[in-house]
Amino acid sequence: MESPSFDKSKSAVRIDSGDGRWNVKRAAYSIFAAAFLAAPGIPAAQDSATGKVSFGKCQACHAVGPGAKYKLGPELYGLVGRRTGAAGGYQYSPAVKNAGFVWDGTSFAAFIANPRGKIQGNKMVFAGIKDETEIANLWTYLSHFNVDGRSK
Repeated sequence: MESPSFDKSKSAVRIDSGDGRWNVKRAAYSIFAAAFLAAPGIPAAQDSATGKVSFGKCQACHAVGPGAKYKLGPELYGLVGRRTGAAGGYQYSPAVKNAGFVWDGTSFAAFIANPRGKIQGNKMVFAGIKDETEIANLWTYLSHFNVDGRSK
């Protein structure tokens, strides 16, 4: 019985050197790239609509958007580039006032994952969000608001 033949010229993926031998280096890079892109710990592209859904966890204490008012916590529009404890009219804890950093994606992710760990002594009562993709989506949503509360 004859085995079926394989026409490598019609293959969708060719990882050979052209002479029928496998190019091990190219194959290894391809496998590494596929594994890296599929890794569960790497956040996918940020999604503002999904971030808006996640913001539901924050709405009991925070507001965002035009006309947003302080609740138990400060409003969160214009957060990008704002120093901690700097939204006018809100009574921040001394810990937040003196935290000494500017809100960006990295500082927000560290804070929202563990609010009491990032700024010890703050008065925010929230266990945090552990999922990196959810955090990235939430940051993307909050980043769409200017200092006046309007969407960018």
